[in-house]
Amino acid sequence: MNLTSDHTIIVSPVGKVENALCEHVGKQLRQKFGFQTDVVDSLIDIKFALNEERRQYHSTPIIEKLAVAAPARALKVLAITDVDLFIPILTHVYGEAQLGGKAAIVSTFRLKDDLKGVAADAFEQRIEKEAIHELGHTFKLLHCKDHQCIMHYCRSLRDVDRKTDSLCRYCQVMLEDDLKRIQMTKHK
Repeated sequence: MNLTSDHTIIVSPVGKVENALCEHVGKQLRQKFGFQTDVVDSLIDIKFALNEERRQYHSTPIIEKLAVAAPARALKVLAITDVDLFIPILTHVYGEAQLGGKAAIVSTFRLKDDLKGVAADAFEQRIEKEAIHELGHTFKLLHCKDHQCIMHYCRSLRDVDRKTDSLCRYCQVMLEDDLKRIQMTKHK
């Protein structure tokens, strides 16, 4: 699907994340979703989300601020950070997104773990998969029961490594429906 250039996905580094990684992820997102992507710093400081007791960052307030801070031209915004993320009911998360909303975040922190014995590019693949997964939520995609689908919920890195970077047939149809809705909304 190739939408007009006024639809842009912003990839935003937060913390010590290299622009090259953001550009690489942006390229993958462009291929999967068909939108122009740009790397733009949207949030500089996320200390407001630090939970001192857990020594982790609460991802929900970060994506809320990210949605507000996103440039007006952004259809969606994905932050990539190097800090450890959590939501209160889980010990950690690889990322979080606003379901049907504008913003998502992915953390490299735990995706770097357990790289021994896996493919040389496993770290990049993990980031790509989690970025596509979280951005998928912003397009109203829910968790999928299909273990191969990119929208499958991952409890471990093994789950992340096992799933593909593609949508199952059902999730693909759901994504195409939302993309058509976006296209119709833009033309009104």
